[in-house]
Amino acid sequence: MAGHSQFKNIMHRKGKQDAVRSKLFSKLAREITVAAKLGLPDPNMNPRLRAAVFAARAENMPKDNIERAIRKAVGGEGENYDEIRYEGYGPGGVAVIVEAMTDNRNRTASDVRSYFTKSGGNLAETGAVSFMFDRVGLVEFDAKVASADDMLEAAIEAGADDVASSEDGHEVYCDQGSLNEVAKALEARFGEPRKARLVWKPQNTVSVDDETGEKLLRLMETLEEHDDVQNVYANFEISDALMAKMSA
Repeated sequence: MAGHSQFKNIMHRKGKQDAVRSKLFSKLAREITVAAKLGLPDPNMNPRLRAAVFAARAENMPKDNIERAIRKAVGGEGENYDEIRYEGYGPGGVAVIVEAMTDNRNRTASDVRSYFTKSGGNLAETGAVSFMFDRVGLVEFDAKVASADDMLEAAIEAGADDVASSEDGHEVYCDQGSLNEVAKALEARFGEPRKARLVWKPQNTVSVDDETGEKLLRLMETLEEHDDVQNVYANFEISDALMAKMSA
């Protein structure tokens, strides 16, 4: 399992304190507002907004918060955010991609660079590591909605390219241009997914020792906690022992 997925699972198992949940809701609302500004304010007519609403619902974000974020876009309220992608190398030379939305490019770049440096890594030029990832659509479901075979069959029929099923759930990958169609087809069969969005999927992953793994997980956690950072991806794998330790 790739580092990003492992990291997300660890954070999920730890649970979310109120402060963390509040920050998460703020990031989700920002994505909803930006998505609604860039397209139509109707999730059924705007694939990016639809994905943002899916993500918000999956985190139990109140319906009022979601509707308020969409109204901000319709009313032209709120700040204007720049979408930026940072690329770099973490401990052990692991490739890391950071997606951010910011109203202050200098502040965000300075903060992200310092996080990489403190972890023993370094920030690189855009394009330095993204060639090691594929930009794809991801639709996630809870494990209980279907067996691995049923999900694979439905995903193939929907036009998806790959499925990864585990006790944590089903991850359905597709071409980025067909995300909306694949998500709708699977939703019709299994109900609303817990997530549907574009991601950076590593073409290959590298195994790291536990010491390096801990440093990488701390770096990713620090990045995720930054107000401007929306998503973090990396191409490493950690041992089951370290995953159990970090999840405790």
